[in-house]
Amino acid sequence: MQSESTRITLHVTQTLERLGIRYAVGGSLASSLHGVMRSTLDVDIVADMRHEHIAPLVAALSPEFYAADEMIKDAIEHHSSFNLIHYETAFKVDIFIRKERPFDQMQLERRTLSVIVTDPEASIYVTSPEDTILAKLEWYRMGGEVSDRQWRDISGVLKTRAGELDLAYLRQTASMLNVADLLERALQESA
Repeated sequence: MQSESTRITLHVTQTLERLGIRYAVGGSLASSLHGVMRSTLDVDIVADMRHEHIAPLVAALSPEFYAADEMIKDAIEHHSSFNLIHYETAFKVDIFIRKERPFDQMQLERRTLSVIVTDPEASIYVTSPEDTILAKLEWYRMGGEVSDRQWRDISGVLKTRAGELDLAYLRQTASMLNVADLLERALQESA
């Protein structure tokens, strides 16, 4: 991960932690940490945000980021997403408000701490390898099953974490998300 995007990601995640907002970084950053590294133009974060978090978050980030409080409020009310845009670099941080589905709740329950910088050492919470695969399978399906990049990310995590994954959890949750067929295909291809 490039140093500027790392600095920006750390700034946002440390702000979330300081404000007591539970989060987990997902998307291509999580799949890179669990599987095969690839560059990204943004970072995706699942967060358990409430209305009382809006003002402190905007106040903490507004010197460096475009952060619209109305957009955040709307995202919280609709369990959707909003983005933060770093003024200097235009690097985008997409924050997905945790939905009420069991899977979305499990992403935060099962998150893991991962070191992303070693000098000095700094860590962030990321979605587990299993939840990273499941979220990517869901995005792949919603995108019409055409994204080679999403599929490579899924395959990269499956191959890198082979033998470590909780296959029972993967299969059970994939069934709940209606992506069980995609999971089985990915497991066969990565074997």
